[in-house]
Amino acid sequence: MKDFRDLKVWEKCHRLTLALYRATRTFPKEELFGLTSQIRRSAASIPANIAEGCGRDGDADFARFLQIAMGSASELEYHLLLARELELLRSLDYRRFSNEVVEIKRMLTGLLQKLRADR
Repeated sequence: MKDFRDLKVWEKCHRLTLALYRATRTFPKEELFGLTSQIRRSAASIPANIAEGCGRDGDADFARFLQIAMGSASELEYHLLLARELELLRSLDYRRFSNEVVEIKRMLTGLLQKLRADR
């Protein structure tokens, strides 16, 4: 069992989730159960799945949860794009958040490759 707090990718995901919760506070109220909720849920799902994977036995289970986190990151990428095109996110914020998601996906890919190489 690993401590998820020791993983740089988890820390980066956690910080991004906090930032997205703050950024979506300004979204229209009619989006609370729509795009606001989707962005928050997909963002929070990434570090949550990393944490859950760390609590499982063995690298195979951990890798499975990292794959789920990767899927949530891809979902978040789309929701951010949608928020930008609906003009709910400023271009500068969109680029910053999008770049962070891409970096998180790279980090997840690297961690998955390391797990596979260690088998």
